[in-house]
Amino acid sequence: MSIPPTEANFAAGAQIYRDNCAVCHSPPGQKESARALGMYPKSPKLLEGKGVTDDPTGESYWKVAYGIRLAGMPGFRDGLNETQMWQVSLLLAQVDKLPKSVSEILSAPVATNVPSTGLSHTK
Repeated sequence: MSIPPTEANFAAGAQIYRDNCAVCHSPPGQKESARALGMYPKSPKLLEGKGVTDDPTGESYWKVAYGIRLAGMPGFRDGLNETQMWQVSLLLAQVDKLPKSVSEILSAPVATNVPSTGLSHTK
């Protein structure tokens, strides 16, 4: 499956990132959460610097779906549907080329120091 790089898909990916990824990978320009600071190995900041923009979208999708063993990165295939996983993967691959409206979604303050209740189950 692949989805087109539309503003709507980027915006959906940005919200998915905020809801599920920002607590460990941080929103752009914001400090790391207590969870991110306590992770070992350290979680990369995916939206700053090079991030994973050089990775194929399918590679990011695989990491989102299945996680990364021994890195603290969970798999989200039980918490996100196929489209949602592709949307956030597309966002990560194109983060250096996002429309201003999507960058604003990502840059809005996120409460990353609140206790987690687990994955967002929005299938």
